Order: sequence, then structure tokens, then C-alpha cells
Amino acid sequence: MMKKNITVIVLLALAMATLFSQGLGEQSADTAVRTKHSALIRGQMIDYTATAGTITVYNGESACEIFYIAYTRDGVQDIRQRPITFAFNGGPSVASMYINYLCMGPMHMEIDDNGYSTDLPAKLVNNYNSLLDITDLVFIDAPDTGYSFTDDNPDDFIGYHNDVYAISDFIMTYLINNGRVGSPLYIAGESYGTTRAVGICNVLAEDCSLGVRGLMLLSSVNDFMYYAFDNGSNDIPYAMFTPTFAADAWYHGCLDKSYQDMALEDYLDLVRTFVLDEYYPALFKGRSLSAEKKDEIAEKYASFTGLSKDFVLASNLRVDMNAFSDRLLEKQGLIVGRYDGRFKGKKTSGSLETGTADPSNFDRDLPLQAAVYHYISQDLGYKTDRIYNPISWLANSNWTYDSDNTYFSQETVIRDSLTKNGKMKIWVMCGYYDGATPFFAAENVYNHVFIDESRQDNISFTYYPAGHMFYLDKSSFEQFREYAEKWYQI
Repeated sequence: MMKKNITVIVLLALAMATLFSQGLGEQSADTAVRTKHSALIRGQMIDYTATAGTITVYNGESACEIFYIAYTRDGVQDIRQRPITFAFNGGPSVASMYINYLCMGPMHMEIDDNGYSTDLPAKLVNNYNSLLDITDLVFIDAPDTGYSFTDDNPDDFIGYHNDVYAISDFIMTYLINNGRVGSPLYIAGESYGTTRAVGICNVLAEDCSLGVRGLMLLSSVNDFMYYAFDNGSNDIPYAMFTPTFAADAWYHGCLDKSYQDMALEDYLDLVRTFVLDEYYPALFKGRSLSAEKKDEIAEKYASFTGLSKDFVLASNLRVDMNAFSDRLLEKQGLIVGRYDGRFKGKKTSGSLETGTADPSNFDRDLPLQAAVYHYISQDLGYKTDRIYNPISWLANSNWTYDSDNTYFSQETVIRDSLTKNGKMKIWVMCGYYDGATPFFAAENVYNHVFIDESRQDNISFTYYPAGHMFYLDKSSFEQFREYAEKWYQI
């Protein structure tokens, strides 16, 4: 992979970039098809070229054909000034069709006010909020997802280390082949894709001497200790999830009037203070916490989350995501969503973690996949006999992390990246009702990235009154797009 080939890559980068910018090279993809299109974005008609194809990367003798779709604006006079953004989903092994066709790309699945497809198969329509007027876009399907395909050794591309190096190889190869090494480089990841994005940023800097201008982290997860409810052996998740529980309770009107009448942001500031100053210190004390203090904390916790004090005490002050989902609307015979706490539904025999019982995890694969098949084969002209795979369950179940500790974390990697690259900016996007990657956990990750005060402004947060896929909420999608215009100019 990259560590073995990086010397050649770096030596060739500048020379090849010059050649390709003059149109003297060919795309080194196994199959690459280019088509011309136009899109109306923010009132401006944008002409662009779509390229669909694969680039092969290697890990020793093993090969992986990584499928991508690139959208590049036509008529750009100086591509050295034109940003290019590489984007992918998480999972960890989920194809890029969600961030492409539901968020950033020029074509968008038509949805209703609740984020459901308006038809089956879905309709792909013009995306008025696409980022293509601001930046060129390259959507990458992780190994063994979408049309990406590994040979007989898929394990060589599964896991944090293998995945990060494979995608980094892809990015560097694409930049060289297309004369874009000198363009401002941005990386965008969603959910586990934010973990991948941070790792890629580090690899490109360390092994390629290539600086990333910006990291876009949608529903960020960069320290897995904050999410692992381990039967009381790890108290941190109980604190990290509490503000999300409070937001859900506020949304469903489960609080006393004094809290219910507050603006959500003001209310959550109150909850944050409780968690930091009272709740987590109480958890930290464990069995040494007095009965009187435990009762006091339980009463406050219940008032903030809409749960009963008796249930909080019976849970030993430690309420996990499953228990909260079951209990908040129990009297109505309903549970609330994990991916988006605004949604509620009947309890089933499935699981919140897999999404089979999550009322906010309504199926987007069925309507979207058929539309994607048609769009890639007919509109983009990419022909293959392979089946488009939206998620690789095998890869997810076999995933491993590079960690000597129980929990994988990236605070040190983020700190080192910001220390070495003072121009890099990080944009963290959070949904208030996201119970998969809670906003308070993301805040605490970056509160523990100990960087020089001069670099503090390199990190920005935006919050949305929505869930994990916040862009499915129309007002949040507009807010995202408006801030993106400013962020790319910083």
C-alpha cells in the first residue's frame, strides 16, 4: 500500500500534475466514463463533467478496485484555485450514495418533509443545495461497497489501518492522474467516515507531505470510549448521551413547563452544566456516592430527561440508549428513534443498534438503490455486471482498529494534524437529536484536543435541529449549505 509506494508517488506527483494539467495523460482507472451535465445550484446554472470509474490500489499482492464518481465544474480557468473535496460515508463499510444523493452531489433524491422518498424507485432531481458551485466533488465507495471490489483477499482492505491507507492511496492517485495535486484539498466524512477522514488527513501529511485545507465531519465519532455502554465499567457514555436524551424529551414535550418553554439551545446549556458539574462527578464516585446525593442527582436527571426518578434510581443513575428509547414514551406504547430522536414508533423485536427496531431508520436503500443503478448506468454511462452494494455487513463484522487500548480514539491524531498544519480547518456538524453520534460526545472530543490557543479558531461547530442524517431536515439542509459557502472561503 502507500507506505511501500509513497516514494515513487511523491517523486512523480509534481511532474505528472503538470503533464495531466496540459491534457497529456490518461485517467489510470480500469474504466472511466465521462459525461457532460448541467445543474441549477443556488440560482446559478453550473456546467460540469461527471466521471464514473475505478482506480486500483494495492496492499502487497492484493488489489482493490475502488469505484468513484467525480463531478468537476467546467470552464475553470485555474484549477490550482479550485477546491476539490473527497467524500464518503461511514458504517464503516457503507457506500457513498447517501452523502452523494442526499447531501452534496448535483443530483438529489426527492424526499418529503420527513425525509422519506416521494416514490419507489426514488426520483433523482436537481440538488439546489449541492456544493458543486463551490468545490469539485469526488465520492468514494469504500472497499467492497458500491461498485468497489476486492480480489481474493478482502481482509487486506478491511479495518481502520487498511481502509485508511487504501483510501489515501486512491486520493493521491486521483490527484496525480488528474493534475489536481496543487488544488486546495478537502476531506468530508459522515459518521464513521469522520474517523476515516481524520486518519486520511494524517496519512496524507505524514506519507505524502500533502496538507489538507479542511475536514468536514458530519455526525462525528472520533473517540469510541464515548459510545460504549459497557455494563457500568465505562461511565463516560452515560454522561455523553444525557444532553441528547434531554433534547429528545424536550422535542416530545415530556418536561415540566419551565423547561419546555425554554429555547432548545438555552435548555441544553443548562443540561450541559448539570452533566459536567454534577452528574458525571457523581458517576465517578461509584459506590462512595452517598444515598442522599444519589437521590438528588436522580431527581435532577429525571427532570432533564423526562424519565421517572424511580427508573433512574433503579438504573443506578446509568441509563443507556436502549433503556431511554424504551422508557421515554412508554405510557404511549412507543419508542423513540436512535438515529433521530424526533421519530417514534411501536416497539418491535429488532435492535436499535442494527436499525431493525429504530423508527427513525426508515429504509432508504430500497427506493434509492434502483435510482442509483439507473443513474450510473444510463445518465453516467458506466456499465458493469456487478451488483451495487450499499453496505458490506461482512466488512463491518470483521472490522478491527489500531489501538493498544480498549477504545479507539483520535484526539492525539487531531492535535498533531492541527499542530503540523496551521492552515487546516475542521468543521464538526452535529444533530441535536442524534443518538448514534451524540453532539456532546463530539464537543468533548475537541475539548480534549489540546492545541495552542492560536489554533482554536481552526475548529468550528454547527448544530441542527435534526438527527444523524441532519440534511434530511429541509431547514437544516439550508443551514448547512449557507455555512458551507462561508467555510470554504475561510
